[in-house]
This record gives sequence, structure tokens and C-alpha cells, in this order.
Amino acid sequence: MPIIKSAKKRVRVARKATVRNVKTKRTLKVALKAFHASLTGGKKTTAAHGKAQSSLDKAGKKKVLHKNKVARKKRQLSVKAKAAAGVTKPKGIKKAVAKKPAVKKAAPKKVVAKKKTVVKKSPAKKTAKKK
Repeated sequence: MPIIKSAKKRVRVARKATVRNVKTKRTLKVALKAFHASLTGGKKTTAAHGKAQSSLDKAGKKKVLHKNKVARKKRQLSVKAKAAAGVTKPKGIKKAVAKKPAVKKAAPKKVVAKKKTVVKKSPAKKTAKKK
């Protein structure tokens, strides 16, 4: 058991965060199971797909899951949903990328010779000779 006041607070904060994270993970798990059940059951997957993506976004926003993992899982869900709907693109076909318009080169700038600035030296101090 921590003795220092700040350490005690960290234990309390960690306990609250754990409860929040467990709740988020549980709702995510339920949504994913419902989506997979809709795939195998032959029901409409659009509602379950939307709920699963929403719960993934929430888990990513709350930093329960890493943003790249969330993106990967969402992509996997969409691929499965499209396959269930019968909308798949053949492998090997890439998206058409729009070409950027050609950029015209600007005319070269004229080089103008700069005048050299002449720095005038201050005259040396005159010192009076002592006799």
C-alpha cells in the first residue's frame, strides 16, 4: 500500500481508469460479436457494422486501442461486410489515381548586380603630445 499522498491518488485514478477501460472493451466486444453473428445469420449487416465501427472509434478516441489497430479492424470489418453483401472487387485492380495538372515553370528572374557598400573608417583619435 502506498504511503505517499501522490501515490495514493495515482492508485485511485488508475482504479477509475481501469473501470472505464473495461466498460469500453466490453461494449466493443459485444458489438463485434453482434456483427459476426449478423454475418453468419444472414441478417442485414449494415446496422451491426455501423455499431461495431462506432465502438471501435470510441475505443480509439479513449486510447483503449491504438489508432492504427482501430483502422486495421475497421478495414477488416468493411471487407467482411462487402463480402457478405456480394460486393467485392477483383484482386489485382488498383484504384485509378488522378494525375496532377502540369505545372508551368516560371521565367528565370533577372540577376541585378548589387552595389558594394563602402564602409568609411572613422578617423584615428588625435592625441596631444606632452612636452
